[in-house]
Amino acid sequence: MRIAVVGGGPGGLYFALLAARDIPGAEIDVFERNAPDDTFGFGVVFSDSTLDSFEATDRPSYEAIRDNFAYWDDIEVHFKGTVHRIGGNGFCGCSRVSLLAILHERCRQLGVRLHFRREIESLDALSDYHLVVAADGVNSRFRETFRDHFRPEVDLRPNRFAWMGSTRPLDAFTFFFRETPWGLFIAHCYQYEKGRSTWVLETDPETFARAGLEGKSEEESARFLEGVFADELGGHRLLTNRSHWRRFPMIRCRTWVRDRLVLIGDAKGTAHFSIGSGTKLAMEDAIALHDALLRHPDIPAALAAFDQERREEVEKTQHAADVSLVWFEHVRRYWHMTPVQFCFGLMSRAKAVTYDNLRLRDASFVDLVDRDAAEKARALGFDVPDPPPPPMFLPFRLREMVLDNRVVVSPMCMYSAEDGVPNDWHLVHLGSRAIGGAGLVYTEMTDVAPEARISPGCTGLWNDAQERAWKRIVDFCHAHSRARICLQLGHAGRKGATRRMWEGIDEPLAEGAWPILSASPLPYYPHSQVPREMTREDMDRVIAQFVEATQRAARAGFDMVELHCAHGYLLASFISPLTNRRTDGYGGSLNNRLRFPLEVFEAMRAVWPEERPMSVRISATDWAPGGLEEDEAVEVARAFVAAGCDLIDVSTGQTVPWQKPKYGRMFQVPFADRIRNEIGCATMAVGNITTADQVNTIVAAGRADLVALARPHLSDPYFTLRAAAFYGWQGVQWPVQYAPGADQLYRTLAREREELTQLRLAARPKSHRPVERR
Repeated sequence: MRIAVVGGGPGGLYFALLAARDIPGAEIDVFERNAPDDTFGFGVVFSDSTLDSFEATDRPSYEAIRDNFAYWDDIEVHFKGTVHRIGGNGFCGCSRVSLLAILHERCRQLGVRLHFRREIESLDALSDYHLVVAADGVNSRFRETFRDHFRPEVDLRPNRFAWMGSTRPLDAFTFFFRETPWGLFIAHCYQYEKGRSTWVLETDPETFARAGLEGKSEEESARFLEGVFADELGGHRLLTNRSHWRRFPMIRCRTWVRDRLVLIGDAKGTAHFSIGSGTKLAMEDAIALHDALLRHPDIPAALAAFDQERREEVEKTQHAADVSLVWFEHVRRYWHMTPVQFCFGLMSRAKAVTYDNLRLRDASFVDLVDRDAAEKARALGFDVPDPPPPPMFLPFRLREMVLDNRVVVSPMCMYSAEDGVPNDWHLVHLGSRAIGGAGLVYTEMTDVAPEARISPGCTGLWNDAQERAWKRIVDFCHAHSRARICLQLGHAGRKGATRRMWEGIDEPLAEGAWPILSASPLPYYPHSQVPREMTREDMDRVIAQFVEATQRAARAGFDMVELHCAHGYLLASFISPLTNRRTDGYGGSLNNRLRFPLEVFEAMRAVWPEERPMSVRISATDWAPGGLEEDEAVEVARAFVAAGCDLIDVSTGQTVPWQKPKYGRMFQVPFADRIRNEIGCATMAVGNITTADQVNTIVAAGRADLVALARPHLSDPYFTLRAAAFYGWQGVQWPVQYAPGADQLYRTLAREREELTQLRLAARPKSHRPVERR
């Protein structure tokens, strides 16, 4: 087998040496356009986990890397005159020059032919090779030559950054955040060998422009930044090596393989430097490609397997990197936070680090996080014990409604009512979750009129029978728990007159359908009923229906009311440009599209008791071209807050059936985070949040004030009580009837938590810190 590797960076070299070692008779050539001792940048960084992989894959090169790296365990954060160190992280830095020299030597030992100062102009120049590995970097010539095949998507991010070095020694991976008259500057720094450290300097485009850095030379930029970070550099200089200001390109390709050509490393996709992943990804690509070639009998099968099997891990890393880079792009959003909360947000920004696993790394820092969160609650007048509980168990207040904790049972349609009347099913469903310990329990979307229902099984609140039935449920929850209960009111609009979920969600009724309304006469599916475009008379009638339902909710004893303006239902259909094609004063601009939803909210607020809070659920994005986007969602939230809304319940999508959501853990939390920290209002996060650990992470980082969980509460009504037992927190109310079960659960989960902790510690990557020789 003849293999050509184009690009002599770490990824290409690592693949070459592995293939030479394990593929009998392989002839391998590496073509590099630069000289062997040319390199750009300064150091590279690897985690303990990555070093584990290197050790298992090729021990000689691992040992050479280990003998040349600088190791550290801590991350140090400098913010507003404070310094916090968080231990237990395990990283090493290595000079890029040293890493390349190590890989060059290992390649030569294994018979790889290295060709320097060789530019490969086209694939035709490599026609004698059975396999061509394009490891030619972010500006890959091969990717661009066959752009129509690889179909790359490139998102050039706004922040400016420059790679520099320094002689300043560091004993931790260090973040410096510096506020200047021009704006904020960030330095990502780590030592990679004795007397040398990498400094990645980053700033937003507005600060970059105000500081006059456009067009500055490397030396001029370095001298300017030495002034910005004079205290941090402590008299040391910044060093340059092609340290031009750049913007980071987020690159993804639909496929990585074309016949005998395969892309690896930055050629196939990038991951932001803030999680230290570029060289790591490239070398792990090399391992995966090598493994695929060994497992499969021919090159096409091996390349297909590599493209399919490696993609999930790469996309997970890219997603984490994307979330991380957005955090740094919007660091001003978090500037108001206390230093401890800011540091915790920094540590947990990419979702890989959470409240629980950070406690395994550095329990003392998480104790600081708990105390910091407790101080915020005390500042609101709450009596919080010392030591405080985990953040999810801190109380919260909206107007005069006080919640015992931050856990919310999300609204979930049961499709089990008869003529809109909630029954015993709803009593058991909501009652069991109330006594299960959640601070706030939401009803399902409850409709304001018969024609406002999603399905024949939806609950309503337009008559006395429904009001009595709801009062029975509210009274039970209040009598047997400390949970507060919120009624979510809505109107299905064009998504009405459809089947129950298990009969075909959003599918139109085959018979018994009722006429439906919407902002514009657009059916949800092509085969759905076409709604009638609302007239002013329709609007007045619907407002009156919401007002009457709100008054009934007050009499039934609900603690809070939420207006549903999301998921493509009636009010959401006015807000989204995808569903609002009106040409009158209720269509066109966002202000116009908000007019009717705001009219409904203001009419409800006028009749709802002043001391009781109101919330609004919004879709922060439609996940579809031409739809509502995040920037507009902020303005939607701002408008409702100005009208008297106390809490924004931040969901997304479900506006149109061709949406393409970016699913993942806690995938909607960034939208709640932005609204909370830009507007300064209370928010509730929802969406694939499944564990108490995630709840604690969200609350402690200040990404939302309340956290709603849906499916976890379907499988475990006692989610909150179980979480309290797991953390050993006794400050939750158990029904007296369940006291013996509580005692047993606390004992059982204390043992399970200790066992789980030991398992997690055992599963952690081993430390690769060099052993000191006496």
